[in-house]
Amino acid sequence: MSRWHSYLNSAKQILSLYKGEEPFASFLKKYFAGEKKFGSTDRRQVSHLCYCYFRPGKALPAIPVEERILAGLFFCSDKPNKLLEELRPDLNEKVFLSIENKFLLFNDQYSITNVFPWKNELSNGVEDKKFCESFFIQPDLFLRVRPENESRVKEKLQQAGIEFNSISATTLSITNALKIDEIIELDKEAVVQDYSSQRVAELLPIAIDSRPISVWDCCAASGGKSIMAKDILGDIDLTVSDVRDSILVNLKNRFATAGIRNYKSISADLTKPVSKLKNAKFNLILADVPCTGSGTWSRTPEQLYYFDEKKINEYAALQKKILTIIIPHLATGGYLLYISCSVFKKENEEAVNFIKNQFHLELIKMELLIGYDKKADTMFAALLRLPK
Repeated sequence: MSRWHSYLNSAKQILSLYKGEEPFASFLKKYFAGEKKFGSTDRRQVSHLCYCYFRPGKALPAIPVEERILAGLFFCSDKPNKLLEELRPDLNEKVFLSIENKFLLFNDQYSITNVFPWKNELSNGVEDKKFCESFFIQPDLFLRVRPENESRVKEKLQQAGIEFNSISATTLSITNALKIDEIIELDKEAVVQDYSSQRVAELLPIAIDSRPISVWDCCAASGGKSIMAKDILGDIDLTVSDVRDSILVNLKNRFATAGIRNYKSISADLTKPVSKLKNAKFNLILADVPCTGSGTWSRTPEQLYYFDEKKINEYAALQKKILTIIIPHLATGGYLLYISCSVFKKENEEAVNFIKNQFHLELIKMELLIGYDKKADTMFAALLRLPK
């Protein structure tokens, strides 16, 4: 058996064990930890084949696992590769075709738009075909360089022989496979943060009179938005919360590295009133709400593969519960920055309409932050204000 057949068989074995109940990256890490026979090259090759299996999403539903893996590899390849040459030379000769034409080689009933079949649920501005094509391209890794570190970070990358693109003075993109934490001091010198997530800063209300600005990052997760708010707004009185205690522990360590020491941290289930906040009011609430994550699925295509459409309504209902809890903590004249990493209108525009109609906030700006044409995530952000 050739090593290419061996890689394919290993991928099939892994996929037979995975049921979509945890992030595939976590599952793979645990699997390889228990299978010492795989070297680094083996792990990389097998992992790639597994991800190729997920990338066609809801398309090609009826073909056998092996065929779907090879089809996914074909769709993801823009130049000939050894595995296709060995196992499907007929496809290897056609890797230069567009993804749309590659689909037609399999069956006329399959179209690129079958990859993500919920066109009617999309937010305004999402180009269906381009979005579907983006699932076959591995996104880049993006860095947000922190203040006064621009020269230092670029110099370290250059000394390490790392190619990067300067999208702006503070935004750099590099290939995703690099171990960037071995080159620069993450969170101190630069933050790993997707390009569209960085663009959320364009909506931060910098003209707040109150100093320090009281900020509540209510669904803090990894804390990237809090660090960005601190870098851009300067003197802030920061409160962070999350429903997961483990997240808050990780956040404490990350903030220590980032030099953020004066802040409040609370564990909170935002589907219920937050007793720890009592009657606290904030000038700015950052609400990066739980969502389907559909704008990030090119990074985690297993979520696309396993997605059930009913989840859209479930998340939309959860978001309304959270908004009902957090908006009463907005100070008069204060701002709500609503953020999702979704492409579904029920989690985006319809959530904004809910905020306006139920709480009478004024919409300042709303934007779909398209990233699928930039090897980045696609996000949505809206800035609203409670009138004085």
